Amino acid sequence: MRLIATTLLGLSIAAQTALATNETEPFEEARIFIEYNASDNDLGFQVFLDGEDWKTLRIINPNGKTVFHVEGKQGYKNLGLTELFFEGAEPSLYEFPLADLLALFPQGEYRFEGTLAEGGSIEGQANLTHAVPAGPDVSDSDDTVGPGNTLVIRWDPVTDVATDPAGGTFPDLPINVVAYQIIVGEFQVTLPATVPQAPMSVTVPPEFVASLEAGRHGFEVLAIDASTNQTITQGSFVK
Repeated sequence: MRLIATTLLGLSIAAQTALATNETEPFEEARIFIEYNASDNDLGFQVFLDGEDWKTLRIINPNGKTVFHVEGKQGYKNLGLTELFFEGAEPSLYEFPLADLLALFPQGEYRFEGTLAEGGSIEGQANLTHAVPAGPDVSDSDDTVGPGNTLVIRWDPVTDVATDPAGGTFPDLPINVVAYQIIVGEFQVTLPATVPQAPMSVTVPPEFVASLEAGRHGFEVLAIDASTNQTITQGSFVK
């Protein structure tokens, strides 16, 4: 009788374990978005995922087509992976027409489906839109470093759709910029797009400016839409 009870208990635990490993976990974060460089007039599609511990992953577009597949091998297969970020190629819109590029990644829901290292599955979804903000106007930024290593980067709030100098037309969709990101070398800061004021500005820490070598340096200001699509404008200054 004890043998039967022990056997049944063992089977019950095994069944619970099997059930647990067949569960579906959600990705903690899943994004697919557009990054447009208004200064260089190039555009690409990026993906960011955060979830534990998957060994295979595929991305399925709104038409039901698999557009990306990856599989961990050896140690990655056994232990699994967590975060994943990648950028697609960013062709110049002078060489690759905007309409053709957008057609490769249709708007709509993208599904992310994977298997976990310990069994079971992981999934998520994200919406891609072609609402692309214009690049911030940074023309009022300091073009030289002032006394005491003073450097101020200024830009006007963005409310419009991007424009393509190559002649393409970005879809006329609502733009809602929620943040701006400023990058100067290793210095990076993201600011919420609160009450619009012209111009908006960031003072780069003088200690960081002091660490730069003499000469010309570049910077970027990104307008980040609520859709997570983002547009870069580049500028430069001389120390």
